[in-house]
Amino acid sequence: MSARSKARKRALDVLYEADMRSVRAMETLAAHRAQADPPVPDYTSDLVEGVVAHLAEIDAHIARFAQGWTLDRMPPVDRNILRIAVLELFWRSDVPDRVVIDEAVRLAKTISTERSPAFVNGLLASLLKEKPVPEGSPRAAGAAEAVGGESAEA
Repeated sequence: MSARSKARKRALDVLYEADMRSVRAMETLAAHRAQADPPVPDYTSDLVEGVVAHLAEIDAHIARFAQGWTLDRMPPVDRNILRIAVLELFWRSDVPDRVVIDEAVRLAKTISTERSPAFVNGLLASLLKEKPVPEGSPRAAGAAEAVGGESAEA
């Protein structure tokens, strides 16, 4: 498992814990940093901080494509997997789209329900179709590829 995959999992742990305890994610992140056992990777902090900074926009993207599901009805694990993935898709140009989706689906397979991987994949694939991709950007190639398949590590 790559360092970024581990950082994503750790960010998911922080966001899920904050969600379940009804506390602010930044407080939970600060507590994890203070414990430093194990140390919190910089990428974990970047992801949590990014989700917090863009939460309203991220949730609006998710809600637009979550057919038949409200954010409140979604399993908290799935909701937070999607939040991290949407952050990476829209606000992190250093991660190819297909890697974002593969990593989100892998997390869902590992720690969520049997139906979650298909739900996460379908929602992110639909969202990706609507995402504007600047011409000539490195992400343009990844956006045109099929979704799913082998996980490429970032």
